[in-house]
Amino acid sequence: MATSESRFDFEASRGKYLISLDESRKKQSVSCLKKCADSLEGSDAEKKTALDQAYRNYVKKLVVGGSSCSDFTSLVHLSTEAVEAGLCSPATPFLLLTDIFDSVTISVCKDVFQFVEDRVATWKQSDFYSSGKNYLLRMCNDLLRRLSKSQDMVFCGRIQLFLARFFPLDEKSGLNLMSNFHLDNVTSYNRTKLEGPLRTRVPQAIDKQDSMDYEEGEMGSATPVDYKLYRQFWALQDFFRAPLQCYTKEKWKDFSNNAIAVLEAFHSMKLEDVASGKKKKKRRSHHRQQQKQGEEEEADSGDQVSFAKYLTSEKLFDLQLSDAMFRRYVYVQFLILFQYLNQQVKFKQAHHVLTDEMSLFIKETKDKVVALLKETPPYGDQFTAGIEHILSREEHWNAWKNEGCPSYVKEKGKTEQARPKSRARKRTLGEELNLAGAAKKIDLGSPELTKLWNVYPSNLEACAAEDRIFLPQVEEFFQDAIDQADPEAMIEPEYKVVNNSNYAWQAIRLLAKRSPHFFQTVTATNPPLKTVPGYLEYMVTKIAKELPQNEESKPEELKTEEETTENDELLKGPEEGMDKSPSAAVTEEQFTLVASKIGDSWQTLAVELGFSDDEVTAILSETSDIKEQTKLMLQQWQDKEGAEPSRETLIAGLMESGLDDIVESVFMEKQKKVELVFEEKQKRVVENGEGIVAESEPMEMDS
Repeated sequence: MATSESRFDFEASRGKYLISLDESRKKQSVSCLKKCADSLEGSDAEKKTALDQAYRNYVKKLVVGGSSCSDFTSLVHLSTEAVEAGLCSPATPFLLLTDIFDSVTISVCKDVFQFVEDRVATWKQSDFYSSGKNYLLRMCNDLLRRLSKSQDMVFCGRIQLFLARFFPLDEKSGLNLMSNFHLDNVTSYNRTKLEGPLRTRVPQAIDKQDSMDYEEGEMGSATPVDYKLYRQFWALQDFFRAPLQCYTKEKWKDFSNNAIAVLEAFHSMKLEDVASGKKKKKRRSHHRQQQKQGEEEEADSGDQVSFAKYLTSEKLFDLQLSDAMFRRYVYVQFLILFQYLNQQVKFKQAHHVLTDEMSLFIKETKDKVVALLKETPPYGDQFTAGIEHILSREEHWNAWKNEGCPSYVKEKGKTEQARPKSRARKRTLGEELNLAGAAKKIDLGSPELTKLWNVYPSNLEACAAEDRIFLPQVEEFFQDAIDQADPEAMIEPEYKVVNNSNYAWQAIRLLAKRSPHFFQTVTATNPPLKTVPGYLEYMVTKIAKELPQNEESKPEELKTEEETTENDELLKGPEEGMDKSPSAAVTEEQFTLVASKIGDSWQTLAVELGFSDDEVTAILSETSDIKEQTKLMLQQWQDKEGAEPSRETLIAGLMESGLDDIVESVFMEKQKKVELVFEEKQKRVVENGEGIVAESEPMEMDS
């Protein structure tokens, strides 16, 4: 490489390339450049650098020689072919265009830019886009700075449209991400507080006949045009320039007053279509016929001149109000402002919120502006529809910016890879069972699940299988405890199984599974049982008496059958001491007692007895006395039940309502008898008195 660098002569190579460029331009082919490149010694990078400089020197030669637009465009086109052939750098065409636009006049720039617009597909190719997008953006911005926004509006618009076509939609360099406003666009006007009307006078040089030919809108209007309206109109431009002022109370008041005054003036000054004034123009004097003839031709052709900025002289204000295009610009400014104030913009601050009064004013004023815009000739309805369509598109752009400008380009490769492959529908378990039949093994996808499922061919048979019954019999489980309870066994208390916490837990679980009758003993004994081992010893003795035994093995201390029956009566709980026969009816005495004790809780009882909300409300409306309300409720319930109302239903309703004390006091007929008998029979019921403790404390689990 060192040898090739030493032999490469940059100046000589550049001179040869300049000669080859003349031949290539004539032939419109890069074949001469290829031959020249092959004849030179050096690396490809060195050759490209020399050719790039030769191109720029050739542009200088054309500019100095005053060449035409076709000479410039042909050279740039030749450079693009050289890039595709690998002879020069990809940025060379953009550098040439930059040099051309910096060196030629505006008129030549317009023609050369047409070439740039036509080659937008070429610039968007990967080789050109990555290397030249920054050059193109800088070139367009420099060109926009040279142009006049009032005289070169069309050319500026072409440049903006080209940038929109060249850059992708999600290119953030061309977006107003922060929603900033062009605050430097200040409108200057005469702010002196003068008074009096503003009116355009007819020049004295024109005779009376000519003055009659002026259109009515130019002479004046029904609404006086004075200095106050002039200042109000141009003051609105400051709100259009910086809409955030409208969120402040004082500024909003100024804006609303000015807007109302201006729109009222526009409403009072109706505009006629351009065609309606043609007949008046024919009566003009002879010395103005030629000039007016040209204006009529322009009007017939439909060509209209647009200006980016209007003059603000008070002398022209009366004429400006009669201009249809002038009015349209103002109406569109109103619609843009109203849309921004109503939209949710990401970078608005917390206090930028419209009040209800402001929102109502915007809605009413917007409708008025739309109506005036439709009345403005020519083609008011079509123009209004186009503006509304543009504003609706702007709402979508605003929502896109609020979401962070996500890319519109979707990569096909990633989308196809992420898309799951379609597969056949998996059969349901019911379908598998129907297809499997009685003998076929069903595969559930997991070895363990498949094994468990196929243990039994039928789920019902599996649930009823004997090996699934894990609950032991009471006699079998307590057999060891019964043997240890025999005094002849002489087992010390600490070695008994009832003192084992694990055994005690299993025993309580078994008893609870069998019947709640076993746990009524805890509260039925007097004094109540305290410890779990004491309770289990008592239950072991009880179970041992109930077991069927031979006469020889029957222990002497076991009680007779009569005593066992009496003890069973004592072990019954409070609920078992009540008469729960379905045929038992509630007596009048019991009705009276319940009504006197239930009090404010009768509404809860009524709901449990099946009363609806309307029925309860009807009872409340008949009387205000609680006792009378209770009696009326019970009487209606008795009528529903018939001649013999069920005692069991009433007791259940009272207990569900939390009125257990009324149940015990009214329906517990055997409770006192049970307590007296229990005191007499307690010593005979409890055979092992060591497990009974006098204190009335809850049972504790021995550790």
